[in-house]
Amino acid sequence: MVTIRLLGPPAIERTGRPARPPRGRKAWALLCYLLLTERPPSRRRLAEMLFGDADDPLGALRWTLAELRRALGVPGVLGGDPVVTALDGEVIIDVHLLTDESGDPAGLLDLDGELLEGVHLAALPEFESWLLVERHRVSAALEARLHETAVALLAAGRADEAVAYASRAVAVNPLEERNHEVLVRSLAVTGDRTAALRQVAVCEDILRRELAIDASPALREASEVDAPAPMAPPLGGRAAAVSQLEAGRAAIAAGAVDAGLQCLRRAVTEAARCRDDALRGRALAALGGALVHAVRGRDEEGSVLLHQAIALAVRAGDRATAVTAHRQLGFVEVQAGRRRTADAWLAKARALADGDQEIAAILGVRGMNASDLADYPAALAHLEESVERAARCADHRQQAWSLSILARAHLLRAEHSQAAVALARSLEMVREQRWMAFLPLPQVLQAELDLNGGDVRTAADGFEQAWTLACQLGDPCWEGMAARGLGLVHAARGDSGTAMDWFTQAVSRCTKVSDRYQWVHGYVLDAMIATALDRDGRDRAGPLVAALALLAARCEMREFVVRAHLYRHRLGDRTALASARLLGADIDNPALTRLLGNRTTGRTK
Repeated sequence: MVTIRLLGPPAIERTGRPARPPRGRKAWALLCYLLLTERPPSRRRLAEMLFGDADDPLGALRWTLAELRRALGVPGVLGGDPVVTALDGEVIIDVHLLTDESGDPAGLLDLDGELLEGVHLAALPEFESWLLVERHRVSAALEARLHETAVALLAAGRADEAVAYASRAVAVNPLEERNHEVLVRSLAVTGDRTAALRQVAVCEDILRRELAIDASPALREASEVDAPAPMAPPLGGRAAAVSQLEAGRAAIAAGAVDAGLQCLRRAVTEAARCRDDALRGRALAALGGALVHAVRGRDEEGSVLLHQAIALAVRAGDRATAVTAHRQLGFVEVQAGRRRTADAWLAKARALADGDQEIAAILGVRGMNASDLADYPAALAHLEESVERAARCADHRQQAWSLSILARAHLLRAEHSQAAVALARSLEMVREQRWMAFLPLPQVLQAELDLNGGDVRTAADGFEQAWTLACQLGDPCWEGMAARGLGLVHAARGDSGTAMDWFTQAVSRCTKVSDRYQWVHGYVLDAMIATALDRDGRDRAGPLVAALALLAARCEMREFVVRAHLYRHRLGDRTALASARLLGADIDNPALTRLLGNRTTGRTK
């Protein structure tokens, strides 16, 4: 049994004992790249990236591959052109444990250290850029698995075990409030309220000191194990639970969130009292979904309830509730930028789904995730199928939602005519449905189309309407998108000072809650940086580029990773353009391809 350890100082073990390592840091670099890159690379590409300074780059590559085969002691691996790893089940790779849901999650607690710790190849800037992005991505993937495992254990009533995973998630990323919230909730459920309150204070101090923000109310509320019961007396019986469930759903749909949540909590209580697992699962799924979609800052509480809903639905054989809960958990992960865990939840939902309505909803979220990842072919395919299925079952809200996300993908690819067609249909349906809570998104996208077409006045009107409605709704995502648009309008008018004020407002709005939509944050930073550079704001742009690069790498927003390198190129980094081309080689976006082909400026606007 061979084990390859890439987290921390790299090492190879055979049957639990250290094996003789391959000679040279480039051997570790090559092995890491081959194991983590999405597609097998050609020998020429590897030779150029890692051995370009050698007299015989291809010969140096052949020698290093042979050295790796010797160190691994596994015949027939790392061969061909392109080079295929061909490692079978007898080889354990620690980084791959992050995506293996079938194994014991306890192995996650043993993973520590950064990717290829101690390996630095300053003379290979393209590889160093790739490695930096991978280090952030792998760290975020470990954080996501630890967080997910803690939530699942907490939902299963195993809070004592959840504490260890939540603690490790906090250690991996102490600046993420949601990690602290899960730890606080786990400690409180174990009965250690003193430790829970201590963790609340730790988180509050970290957020104030490092990010200059206050923790959300949800953090302290997580330390309250015994939540106050509804003020109304018990209603009693299954009929009462069903009545409260229906009333809660109706209230949430009508925008009466507080009343709806109270009804749904009563439904959960009544269903538990009459020991109806199927009904309690439906009530938990409805309450968890409402917390995720209708209340900002409550994704962690909602996720725990959705986990519980799945367990009850599986026990009761309630397929439809299980599908809904899996999809909702996938949506939470998409917004948080945890791509692999999102894909896992959505794949489970799709395997259980039956009928156009369920499948259309799942495909819509999968399309959103693929678009955020910059996998545009997959995004367009998922979203187009979602639109078709939603139309067949007359689910007009789903159709409008998927059309807007489809329009966004076309807009990002500078396919303006296709974006306009999708947006026109989406706006028509949203207005027919009087779906005011969603209207700001297609409004913002339409205004951006107008701005790209040179109609600044119409664009300004559209952004202002979206901004006003978003503020009335109190939705941070829509507020951030609309404020970004108003920044672009002022930049187009030559008022860079007001433009930067609006961008600053946009960043503040879209990050004011712990369960923010990370893609919107990146979208705002991208526009803010481009405007600053266009207006000679190089001093301001530098820190923003660093923030975008870190956010994009951790949340696997590949196009923003590439754009951050293009901005570094504009700031004078001579190696950044080559790195951008390496990182963007697999992104199918004609607009980005044009930017990467511009050898003189690397401009993004």
